[in-house]
Amino acid sequence: MKVRIIVSLLAASAALAAGQTPDWQTPAEKSGYSITPDYAETMAYLRRVAAAAPGQVKIEPFGQTGEGRELDIVIASKDGVFGPAAIHASHRPVVLVQNSIHAGEMDGKDSCLALLRDMVISRTQAALLDNAVFVFIPMYNADGHERRSPYNRINQNGPAEMGWRGNGTNLNLNRDYLKAETPETRAFMAMFHRWLPDFFVDDHVTDGADFQYDVTFTIDDGPNVYGPTARWIDDVVTPTLVKQVDAVPGHLASPTYITLNDDTDPAKGLGFNDDPPRFSTGYMILENRPGMLVELHMLKDYKTRVTGNYEILRALMQVVNRDAGKLLKLNADADAEAARLGAHPLGNQQFPLRLSWSGETTPFLFRGYRYTRQLSEVSGTMWVKYTHEPWDVSLPLATGFKVTASTTPPTAYIIPRQWTHVIDVLAAHQVEMQRTSAPWTGQVETYRCNGMEWNRAPFEGRHPIFPGEAALEPGKFGHCDLVTKTVTYPVGSVVVQLNQRLSKVALQWLEPEGPDSAMAWGFFDSIFEQKEYGESYVLEKLARDMMDKDPKLKEEFQRKIENDPKFAANPYARLSFFYDHSPYYAANRVGEYPVGRLTKLDGVPLEK
Repeated sequence: MKVRIIVSLLAASAALAAGQTPDWQTPAEKSGYSITPDYAETMAYLRRVAAAAPGQVKIEPFGQTGEGRELDIVIASKDGVFGPAAIHASHRPVVLVQNSIHAGEMDGKDSCLALLRDMVISRTQAALLDNAVFVFIPMYNADGHERRSPYNRINQNGPAEMGWRGNGTNLNLNRDYLKAETPETRAFMAMFHRWLPDFFVDDHVTDGADFQYDVTFTIDDGPNVYGPTARWIDDVVTPTLVKQVDAVPGHLASPTYITLNDDTDPAKGLGFNDDPPRFSTGYMILENRPGMLVELHMLKDYKTRVTGNYEILRALMQVVNRDAGKLLKLNADADAEAARLGAHPLGNQQFPLRLSWSGETTPFLFRGYRYTRQLSEVSGTMWVKYTHEPWDVSLPLATGFKVTASTTPPTAYIIPRQWTHVIDVLAAHQVEMQRTSAPWTGQVETYRCNGMEWNRAPFEGRHPIFPGEAALEPGKFGHCDLVTKTVTYPVGSVVVQLNQRLSKVALQWLEPEGPDSAMAWGFFDSIFEQKEYGESYVLEKLARDMMDKDPKLKEEFQRKIENDPKFAANPYARLSFFYDHSPYYAANRVGEYPVGRLTKLDGVPLEK
C-alpha cells in the first residue's frame, strides 16, 4: 500500500511540475481529447490563465461578430508589456496565430490553450517568450464556432462536436480578406494594423486525400513575396519546422499542402498551390509579412492533431526567437520596397497580379498510404480505398510560378467619390488616401472592359467574374484594355498614392485583372449595365441611315448575318448592332472603368 501511495504522489508531483494537474489541464485534455470547449468554456479557461499570470497574459477585445459575440486576442509577453508600440520599440517580433476561422477546424485553438499554459503556468515553454511575443485569436469565427454539431464535418475524425465553416451570415471568412465585407474582417483589419505582427499563422484542418502526415503546412515564397524573405522561408524556416515536428514521436510534417492532381489516382502527383488575397495567407503577402497556413490531417485522431499543431507552433516560436533581429529587418525592408512601387523610375517595373503553375515539377518523397482503385457502381467513376500500409514514393510535385497577369504600377489611383463601397474597402484596410479639394479634369490611364461573364451560382454572397474558387482568366471571362483619356473627377474624389506600405493592397483591389479585385468580385458590375435603349421603330430608321452613310458597316452587318445564324435569327440583336455602332451607345459608357491611373500628381488639387 505504501509503495502505491508513493508512486501516486510522485505522479502527482510530476503532473504539477508540468502544469498538467486537473486544475490546469485544458478542457480538451481533461476530456481525453474527445471534446473541444464551447465559446464560454474556452474564454473561462483563458481568463483563469490570465488571472494566474497577470504580468504575462492579457485578453484584449478587438471587435464583435455579426451575432454580437466578442472577438478577442490573447497576448503572452514575458514582462507585462502588452502595448504593440512598446513591444515594437523593444525589438521583439510579434507572432499572431489565428484559430477557428473555419470553426469546425478548431484544433489550433486547443493547441494554443496548451501552449499558453506551458509558457506562463508550467513554464516548460517559457523560453519561447524570451525574444518574441505570442498573440493568438482563440475563435475568429465565433458565430460559426457556436453552431456546433457532430455532423458539420463529414471528413473529420473528432471531436464529438465541432463548429461550422461559415460565419453568422454563412460567409467563409477565409475568402473575405481583400473584399472585407464582414464585421469580423473589418475588426481583424483594425486589430492587425494596430499590432502589425511580424509573422502570421492560420490554423486549419485539411480536406482531401489520406496520408501519413498529421501536420502539413505551407508558407508563400513566390515572386510576389519580398525576395530575401522568400529565401529565409525556403532555406531556414521550412526545413527547421519539418525537422522539429518530425523529431517528436507520433508526428510527421509535410512542407507542402497536399493536393492531388487527380483525386482518383494519387500516383499522378501533387498539384500546385497559390494563395490569392482572398485567403488570409495570400493577404499577408500584401501586408509584406510571412504567413503560414497550417493544415492538420482530418483523419488523424483529435489528440494527434492538437498536439501536432502545438509542435509546429512551438517550433515556429523557437525560430522567431532565434532569428528575431533578422525577421524584423526583413519586414522593414519589405515595407520599404512596397512603398517604392509607385516611383517606377525606369517606367517598366512589373507588379505580379496573378500567378499560376509554370509547368515545372520537382520530385517529392510522398509519405502516403497504399490504396486500391475500382470502378464504382454508385458514382460511375473510379473509387479510391486507402489502406494504412505506408506507401513512400517519389511523386512529381508541381512547383515553379508563372506570372499570368501583371501591371506597371502608376504613381497613384484616382477614384470618383461616388464609388463609396469601393473606397470603404480601402478604408477598412487602412490604406492611406487623400481627397481632391476641387473638381479636376485631366488625362489618365484607365480601362475599357468587355466580354465579362458572371458566375451563375452565388459564391460568398456574390456572383463574381470568376467561377467559384478559380481566379479570373484573361480572355475566358472577358478582358480589360488599357486606354488613355481625359476624365473629369468631382470634388472629394479619392487619390491613393503608392508611396506607402500598403501599396500592394491598392494595386490588387483596383487593378481589374487582380484575382480578387473590386472588379472581379462585382463591385463595379453597374458599369456593364446599359441604361438607355432604342425602340425598334427608331432603330429601323437609324440602321438604314447608317448603312447609307457607311457602306463598310453595311458589309460588316451582312457578313454577320451570313456567318452567325443566332444573330441572323434575332431581330433585337440585328437592330442592336447599329445602336452599338452609334454615338448613342458610346454615351452609355458601358464597360468604362471609372478608376484612373495617374503617372504624376502635378495639377491634381489635394486636400491638405
